[in-house]
Amino acid sequence: MTFEELNISKPLLKALNDIHFETPTPIQVKAFPVIMSGKDVVAIAQTGTGKTFAYLLPILRQLTFSDQKQPRVIIVLPTRELVAQVVGEIAKLTKYMNVRYAGIYGGTNINKQKQIIYDGLDILVTTPGRFNDMVISRSIQLYSVKKLVIDEVDEMLALGFRPQLMAVMEALPVKRQNILCSATLDEDVEKLILTHFAEPQYIELITRGTPIEKIVQKGYYVPNFYTKVNLLEHLLTANDKLKKVLVFTKSKKLADSLFEEIEPAFKGQIGIIHSNKTQSNRFKALEQFEAGVHRVLIATDIIARGLDIAEVTHVINFDTPQEPNDYIHRIGRTGRADKIGASITFINDLEKESQAKIEALMNKKIPMVKLPKEVEVVNKLTPDEKPVKKDKNLHKFNKVVEVRGAAFHEKSEKNKQAPNIGKRRQESQRRRKIKIMKRRRP
Repeated sequence: MTFEELNISKPLLKALNDIHFETPTPIQVKAFPVIMSGKDVVAIAQTGTGKTFAYLLPILRQLTFSDQKQPRVIIVLPTRELVAQVVGEIAKLTKYMNVRYAGIYGGTNINKQKQIIYDGLDILVTTPGRFNDMVISRSIQLYSVKKLVIDEVDEMLALGFRPQLMAVMEALPVKRQNILCSATLDEDVEKLILTHFAEPQYIELITRGTPIEKIVQKGYYVPNFYTKVNLLEHLLTANDKLKKVLVFTKSKKLADSLFEEIEPAFKGQIGIIHSNKTQSNRFKALEQFEAGVHRVLIATDIIARGLDIAEVTHVINFDTPQEPNDYIHRIGRTGRADKIGASITFINDLEKESQAKIEALMNKKIPMVKLPKEVEVVNKLTPDEKPVKKDKNLHKFNKVVEVRGAAFHEKSEKNKQAPNIGKRRQESQRRRKIKIMKRRRP
């Protein structure tokens, strides 16, 4: 099927021709008529299959000219990078259309963003936190919203955006079209759909959790951090096919440690991105990686969700993710647009359980390869890797100290009451009364 057969408008067709898009992907073919019908939609497809255009094309096809200031379409995404990416895609598609759009997110001047909204918008692309800020401050009115798109909703929930996302759903008009797109769905997302969607139509092209078949996977059993560093250095040095490499780590701390270890050996070739970096540094790291200035980009899972980085030759999991869905998203950064990709996973003894969960989700084994002879196995451990030693005699030295407030003081000896003081006092009073009665007798 061609885009002309999908009933795409001429301005959109011209824009697609400019970016050399000739044939719609399966998810775009299936989603287009359903979204055009106005029904609620849940689209599940592997990453890199064109989900963004799957909802943008029908939305833009139906969007008519209006001079009203309040937005008619809200697109909610988990990260600033994804907001910037979707705004860029809208810019490409609306080259020959009169459509007002903008992206807003935290970490930037909110007053400038308020002015953008005040000037008038048709499409607002936003993160849930900043969107709620705008609603609370009454900088944005929602009565004109006709369509809500939630992309990568599972990642939003994983990042702790549940309250903000629920607030978004509750604040919008009841009569609207809901569109949800994701590579995976979990039980929490299913509950959200049951609560807020009206008889949604599911468009599911794959078994959930199935990775793209064009990605060649393999793994190495590697005992610890420093040996993993040695293996990564060896792979980057010995294999010139690793031209554009995404290296994923499980934490910001680990990403920083890896950068410090490997950057001296590949001066000027390594970039790093995670949520502790400033927004300008994050965007700069992505730009330099996409432009080929940096051969390697070390990242946390913040960019594993949805970002479309062209021509990534390899994804290396420096650690094995605990959540199987995170593995699917990570390796989905390569093998995009029907191109062959490759993923390499470093697995230590503690991560073998995570490996088993990933293989169960994929219904496929990760082929394991022996460590190259050139890679030195190091016995040195990081502080996080060292086992916690417990002193069996430690309890002997642990004394329970009673902590009392400043107003507490011991009673003096004369004020300390012996047990059964009540009975003794009653007996004393009884005897005193008897003595008094005897004295009064004539």
